[in-house]
Amino acid sequence: MALFVASSLFMGVTSASAVGTSKPRPVADPTFLLAVGASVSVGVQPTLHHVHGFPTRKGYTNDLITMQAAKGTRLQLVQTGCPGDSTGQVLYGGDHCYAPGDSQLLRDVAFLRAHQNQEGIVTIDLGFNDFHGCLFHQNVDMTCVTQRMDLLSVQLPQIITALKAAAGPQVKFIGINHYNPYIAAAVHDPTLQPFADASVAAINLLNETLATVYAKSAIPVADVAGLFHTYDTTPVSVPGLGTVPQNVAQVCALTWMCQAPPYGPNLHPNDLGYQVIANAIASVLPA
Repeated sequence: MALFVASSLFMGVTSASAVGTSKPRPVADPTFLLAVGASVSVGVQPTLHHVHGFPTRKGYTNDLITMQAAKGTRLQLVQTGCPGDSTGQVLYGGDHCYAPGDSQLLRDVAFLRAHQNQEGIVTIDLGFNDFHGCLFHQNVDMTCVTQRMDLLSVQLPQIITALKAAAGPQVKFIGINHYNPYIAAAVHDPTLQPFADASVAAINLLNETLATVYAKSAIPVADVAGLFHTYDTTPVSVPGLGTVPQNVAQVCALTWMCQAPPYGPNLHPNDLGYQVIANAIASVLPA
């Protein structure tokens, strides 16, 4: 089913006073927030009836809107993300959200062209699904990961170029890097520790590739990996888990990876995790 949220136009309606000659003051359009990406961009979390995850209104975009509203900035949310999307699917379609001949990128470009005179923020949350298939069956195929990152280095810039060409001069772009949910894979199954350890190199390569691509396009990066303490292996004591590395403790606290069935293990953030991602984005927003 289509998971994108069609953009809506907010128009201020004013009328001249019956008395006097004062002119009505136009109501400014809100700043739009266009969220480009996959499942995390639409707030997917597991539910009792959708154990693999379902879009919610408790994602990082929703949190960001609340945070900016408290600062006096009204944001108009537009979500075109599709769970499972890779950069190739964003470019060319072929996912379960868009009909043949359509794609997430076509929708994004159309929206940006229609709002060139409006202030806006575009978040880009892609890359994880590009190599997700290299980690199936609790095995990390680094040859596969490297090949997929080489492709990401080509396709993500194509997406960025198309978005920037369609955007108006008052649009700011923000890239998003990724936490590593797999480092908590062994919490319930110690035999998965080799898989958890091997996933570190894959996520590191993903975030290095994203950093390079976004730097070349002069796009700031919301450091989600940093706020999730992805690289911090300091031992900490966690009730119910015992002594675990800090990064594992964070994944358990901020995602559904350490939850028992039917909600877990699931790699998507929970409410607190989405708030942390929103904080990472807010930290690089223009003042």
